This record gives sequence, C-alpha cells and structure tokens, in this order.
Amino acid sequence: MIDYKKTIAEKIAEVVNLDENEIIEYIEIPPQREMGDYAFPCFKLAKKLKKSPIEIAKEIKEKILIDESIEKIEEKSGYLNFYINSTKLIEEVLTEIYVQKEKYGKSDIGKGKNVIVEYSSPNIAKPFHIGHLRTTLIGNSLYKIYKFLGYNTIGINHLGDYGTQFGKMIEAYKMWGNEYDLSEDPINKMMDMYVRINELCKKDEKVLEACRENFRLLENGDKYCKELWEKFKELSLKEFYKIYDLLDVKFDSLNGEAFYSDKINEVVDILEKKGKLTDSEGAKIVDLEDEGINTPCIIQKANGSSIYATRDLAAILYRARTYDFDKCLYVVAYEQNLHFKQVFAVAKNLVDEKYYKGLTHVSYGMVALPTGKMSTRLGNVVKIDDLINETINKAKEIITEKNDNLENKDDVAKKVGLAAIIFNTLSTTTNKDQIFDWNVALNFQGETGPYIQYTYVRTKSVLEKSNTIPSISEIDFSLLKEETAINTVKTLYNFSEILMNTIEKNEPSILARYLIELAQNYNNFYNENKVLIDDENLKKARILLTKDAETVLKSGAELLGIQMPNKM
Repeated sequence: MIDYKKTIAEKIAEVVNLDENEIIEYIEIPPQREMGDYAFPCFKLAKKLKKSPIEIAKEIKEKILIDESIEKIEEKSGYLNFYINSTKLIEEVLTEIYVQKEKYGKSDIGKGKNVIVEYSSPNIAKPFHIGHLRTTLIGNSLYKIYKFLGYNTIGINHLGDYGTQFGKMIEAYKMWGNEYDLSEDPINKMMDMYVRINELCKKDEKVLEACRENFRLLENGDKYCKELWEKFKELSLKEFYKIYDLLDVKFDSLNGEAFYSDKINEVVDILEKKGKLTDSEGAKIVDLEDEGINTPCIIQKANGSSIYATRDLAAILYRARTYDFDKCLYVVAYEQNLHFKQVFAVAKNLVDEKYYKGLTHVSYGMVALPTGKMSTRLGNVVKIDDLINETINKAKEIITEKNDNLENKDDVAKKVGLAAIIFNTLSTTTNKDQIFDWNVALNFQGETGPYIQYTYVRTKSVLEKSNTIPSISEIDFSLLKEETAINTVKTLYNFSEILMNTIEKNEPSILARYLIELAQNYNNFYNENKVLIDDENLKKARILLTKDAETVLKSGAELLGIQMPNKM
C-alpha cells in the first residue's frame, strides 16, 4: 500500500535537493479536510533555501511530478496542500484490510528488538485500588501494541513486596494477628492491620523502630519474618489474579523488589569502586549535582538496609544482562519523577550506554476521588473489584432496558462494563490527573468504550443481514464517492501511523481517540447511506467498507484490552 506521506516527501526532496527524512518530519495532516489530506509548511525551508515560503511553495508546485496517487496540489500562504486520489486510496486501503484481516497494521519494525514494560506493580498486603488501574491498563496496552508491531516484549509486574512496610505488617501481625482470620477476605484484613500499625507508629517512635528492625531481620533471612512475608505475598497474589484474569492482563515475570535483595551488594560494590558513594549521616549516597539533580540518591540507609532505589538499580543491572533490552519502560505515576531521574542518572555507572539510554519513565497522573487524594494508610480507597462489579451491574441494567431478550446477557454486560472502565482510563492523556467520578465512569453515551462496541455491533449486524462478504474482484471502488465513505477510509488508512505514534510517545490515548474517530466516521457513513440496497454493485462496495471497519475497530480495541461483543 502506498505510504502517501513518504511519497510526498520524496517528491518534494527531489525538487529542493534535501533529505526526504527531514522533509517527512514537516508534513502535517490539516485540521480541516478541505485544506487537503497532507500539508507541507514551506517556511520550514525558508532559512536553508534563503527564499520566502511563498516562493518556495510556488517553485515546488511548478516542478513537482505528480502521479495517479495525487489528485491535485494547491499552494496557499506558503503551504502546499496535497489532495490524494480518493478512488485509488479506497481501492488500496479496502483491499489491504480485506487481505490482511486482523493482521492489518501489523509491522516487523520491532524485529530483533527487546522491550521491557514494567506495569501494575501493586504492593503486597494492600488492596488493589483504582490508583493501580492506570499503570495496569496503560502498561497492558503498551505491551500489546509493541508486540503487535513486532517487538519481543517482556511484561514485568515489579511487585512491591519489600521495604519497611513489611516490617510494619510483621509488627502488626505480632501484636494483633490472633484477632484476624486471614483465610477469608485477607486483603481487607491486612489493610486494616496496616492502617492500625501506621496510626500507632505516629504516636510511638519505639513501635516504628521495631518495624524497621523487623525489615532488617527480613533482609537478613530471619525465619519467622520470612515465613510471614511469604504468607502475605501468597494471599495477596491470589486476590490480585482475580482482577488480572477479569481484565485479561498477563505478565511474563513477577520478579518484584524482593527478587533483587541478594543483588544489591553488587550495585553498592560497583558504585564504591567507581568512587561514586559518599557518607551522609551514616547513609551511603550518590551526589547527582553534576547531572543537574540537587537531591542525592540514597543507596543504603544508616542501619545497612536498602531502599527501593537500590533495588531498582539492581533490577536495571539484571535486566540488561538477562534481556539485552532496547527499551525498558516504567509505567509509574509522576509522583516518582524525581526517583526515576535519580535512578537513571546513577544507572550510567552500572550499565552500558545502550541500556541507560533505553530507560524510560512513562509517567501518568494520579487518580483521586472527588473528595481528594486516596491513601492506603488512611484507608480511603476505592477497591478495583468494587468498581468492576458495580460497573458490570450498571451495564447489565442498561442492556436489559435496551434488549431484555439478549442472549448471554451476563457475558455482554461484563465486556461492556470492562470497556467502560478501560476506555475511561486510557482515553485521558497519561500525564493528566484524573478525578475518578462514578457518574463519568458509568456514562454509556458519547465518547466511551461502549460506544466503540456499539459501532462494532452495528457493523456485525449489517454483515449478518448481508449473508455474504463480496470478493475484491466484485467491487467497483469508484462507487464509494460519498464524503462520509471517503472520511472513513482515510481514517482506516491512518491505523498503522496511529500505532507508530502511540509507541513513539508511549501514549495509548492516541489509539483510544483514533477509535472514537473511526466509530464516528463509520456511523456518519451508515446514517447517511443505507448499505443493504437493491443496487448490487453499490451494496457490495458498502458491505466491504463495513467489513473493513469492523476488522479495524476490533483490532484496535483489543490492543487497548477491550473485548468486543457480537450483540448488545
């Protein structure tokens, strides 16, 4: 299929005698269709060519050689607007999707490249709440998209299974363990213990010191502390996987912080030998002022315990050796921006340039309740299983109102409810905070996951009634002249580029917004043009467009983690 942007860049490069890779970076998609399909701002070349943008535009237009892929070129105010041949585009796009089916948009661009995506990473012995939702769903979507584009992708759930918090949990169990039966509802009971011990630590410094001592004993392999820690971890993972299974989230590794506890000494030794460690009130730190970071990175506490920065550094060293990664993405809230700046800066002393340059913090905004920020210590969290169950129940109510006789109503409600949650989470730009409002999450109208599903079900209904999908040889592509048909095909054409933009920015909201645009364009086409008509040739062309829209809607939604129902 023609890469129109590349074709235009090649033609411009021939005229101005510049590198086409530079030209292609400047080509834009105009905000309005009437301004063309692609636009080239000639002022980008004014300094190099020492001419005005208007002169450059006129010169290129006069000299450029166009072929059947370009319908016309217009020069306006220093811009060159390119209008592509709609019939040619429609034929190419609809044929490509028909042939490739669910493989349409796939790529081998990632062949031979390893990408690690670290996501979810909940804390053991604490509930899986909506604050974990964004990392889990953003990471899961990036994992799927990178894999779709040919990368060898490794999904890692870097469990929060180490640190002083476990010293607190051990102390809480010592004090109140006989009050709790952890064989039922263990997460909530462990959370209750955690909230209680935190309150006590605030009042009594001796209790806090006992908690710190428990963690030191855990690091040193104390039998009692280790057995308790393993019990907390086993109970927590059992609960977490109920949620992961429901969301269809998978991982290739569950190596959390504890996995790196025996690998920390090597990090300390390397930094010591390189003269990077200095003492600060008994603790060992790395000064990062040369890196433009005013806050030093603590490597070891005064009592000899490690902190999570040390464990992250040990993980980087291990992952470089084990996975030989090209990229290592950390899907973690922006509250950890400083932490990752520090860790990445220190990592320059541990691994080769290839690896530390591949370290990327995919930061995202926090999730808050309308009443304010959530805190496990205070106990004011919305648990994800409550959110999921409530949303599925609401979806079932809506579906029952619309179609009480629908088969597999529970399964459809589950898919629709999860789509509402997933799309609500992924459609917001990652760096923005989210106020989690139940009314917004449960809104099944407008730009939502259920709207995309509804459009998909509409395409399925049309195809089911048509009884057959025509072959390419039967299609007269010139019959698809309507603007709504052309807009739909142009959106379908952009699917590959959308996926590339998504991984370039590590931003699943780009794909989410694209699917809304595709659904809206197809619905506009459907509402203005009846598909199942008497004119056989026109009907076949419209059926093919419908089939291809169905294919891309499903592929794109699945890359977000959304499953499509066949009926609603």
